[in-house]
Amino acid sequence: MADQITTSNRPPEIEDKVLMVDDNTTNLQLLHETLDGLGYKLLIAKNGPTALSIARKAHPSLILLDIMMPEMDGYEVCRRLKADKNTSHIPVIFITALADDEDEAKGLGLGAVDYITKPINPELVRARVHNHLELKRHRDHLEMLVAERTRRLALTQAVTIESLATLAEYRDPETGGHIKRTQNYVKALAVHLKDHQRFRAQLDDEAIDLLYMSAPLHDLGKVGVRDDVLLKPGRLTDDEFDEMKKHTIYGEEALRITQQKLGEDSFLQYARDIAYTHQEKWDGSGYPRGLKGDEIPASGRLMALADVYDALISKRVYKPPFSHEKAVEIIVEGKGRHFDPDIVDAFLELENTFRNIALTFADYDEERRMLAGGVDDRQDKCRSIETILLVEDNEINLEIMHSQLASLNYRVDTAVNGRQALEKFRNTQYDVVLTDIEMPEMNGYELAAEIRRLEQDDQPSTPILAITASEFDLSETRAKSQGFTGYMLKPLDLELLKSKFASFVCE
Repeated sequence: MADQITTSNRPPEIEDKVLMVDDNTTNLQLLHETLDGLGYKLLIAKNGPTALSIARKAHPSLILLDIMMPEMDGYEVCRRLKADKNTSHIPVIFITALADDEDEAKGLGLGAVDYITKPINPELVRARVHNHLELKRHRDHLEMLVAERTRRLALTQAVTIESLATLAEYRDPETGGHIKRTQNYVKALAVHLKDHQRFRAQLDDEAIDLLYMSAPLHDLGKVGVRDDVLLKPGRLTDDEFDEMKKHTIYGEEALRITQQKLGEDSFLQYARDIAYTHQEKWDGSGYPRGLKGDEIPASGRLMALADVYDALISKRVYKPPFSHEKAVEIIVEGKGRHFDPDIVDAFLELENTFRNIALTFADYDEERRMLAGGVDDRQDKCRSIETILLVEDNEINLEIMHSQLASLNYRVDTAVNGRQALEKFRNTQYDVVLTDIEMPEMNGYELAAEIRRLEQDDQPSTPILAITASEFDLSETRAKSQGFTGYMLKPLDLELLKSKFASFVCE
C-alpha cells in the first residue's frame, strides 16, 4: 500500500483525521479496515519522515504510531512531534509488538497518550481511538476558552497601556514616535544582555516581554507636570527643572495606586520601576533618589540609555536632531558616569539595530536624513518599508496575513503561487517579499532563486522572508543559503515582523 490519504463519506467540516504509521503494509491494511466507515479521514505513512511531513501539513487529530520501523523508529518520530510546537498537541497512541512495561513507560514518557500491543483487537482500537478523540475535543474546547480569555485580558492590558502612553503624548506632542522607539531599544538591549552574567537572573524571556510591555509608560508622570514647564520651547530654569523632575514621582505614584487596586501584577511593578528610575545615573547623580550602580533596577538602567539616545537623535523645537554618530559619541562619554558600562558595551554592539529602529519609527525627514548619515551617500542605501508582496496558496492564511499587514498601514499585493508572484515582481517594485514555502507551480525556494537571478548586482537586494509553519522546515542559516533574507513562523508575530523589517532598513 503506497503512502496515501483515504477519505470517508463524512462531511469534511466535522471529520477527525487519523494518521496511521507503520512500515508493514499488512498492519496498515488491518488498521484501515478497523477504522474505515467510522467517519474518520484516514491518513497513511509507511515511515517516520513521511509521518512527520504529513503531520505538519495535514494536522491530524490523532496518530497511531508503530515503534519498530527502519530509518526512524516510532520513539524518534514521537520525540520530534512533541518538540515541534505545530504538532506537539497531537495525541499519539503507540501500536507495537513490544509488550514490556519498560517499553510502555518509555513511550508514555515521550508524550504518548496510550499504548496498544499487537496483534490488535479491532474493538479495542476503535474504542481507544474514539475515547482519545473525545478527550482531545474537550481539551481543545477548554484551551480555546482559556485562549480567548487570555486574548481578551491581553487586549485590555494593551489598550490600557496604549491609552496611558497616549495620554502622556497628548501632554507633550513632540514625543511622537518616542514611545515606540524606546520600547524597541529597550527590548533589543535586554535580548542582547539576557545571557550576560550580570543580567542573566533578571532578564529571562518573561522579564523581557514585561519590559517591552511596560516601557511605553516610562513618561506617564508628565501628565502631572505644569504646561508652562512641560511645553516650554527653551531651556528650563532651575525651578522649572525641579518641577520637571517630579514626573518620575508622579508616574510611579499613579502606577502604585493602580497596582494596589488590581493586586500584585509583575507588569505594573516593571512599569513602576521604569517610570521611577529611568532618570537615575550610574554614578548616583540622577533623580529622584540619587540611586547608584546596581541600586538602580535593570529596567531603569536600560531605559536610561534608550531615553537619552532617542532624545539626542530626535528633532525638538529647541534643537535639531543629532546624527547617530554624535549620539553614540555622547553615550560613550557617559559610560560609567551616566550609564551602566555593560549596557553601553551592549549598545555599541547594537549600533545598527538602534539606527534601524530609529529610522523605522522616525517622525521627521530631517531625522531620517541625519540617521542615514547626514550629507553622505548612506541615505541612498536605506529603504523604507511601504509595499509588500505576500505569496501564499492557502486562501484563509492569505486573508489573515493580508489583514495583519494592512493593519500596520503597509500596501500589500498578493499572489497565490510562486509563478504569479514572479510575474508581479517583474512588473512592480516591492520593498519586501513574504512567501510561503510549499506551493503549487513554483515553490518558495524556486521563487527566491528566480528573484535573485533577476536582481542587478549594483542594486540592493529585495528582502525576502520565508513563511513556514515549523522551525524544522527551515533554519536561519538554511534560509539565507536559499536566497532568503530570513524566515518567519506562522502565525505571524507582528512585533517580531516589524523588528525584522527594522533590521534591514539599511544595508
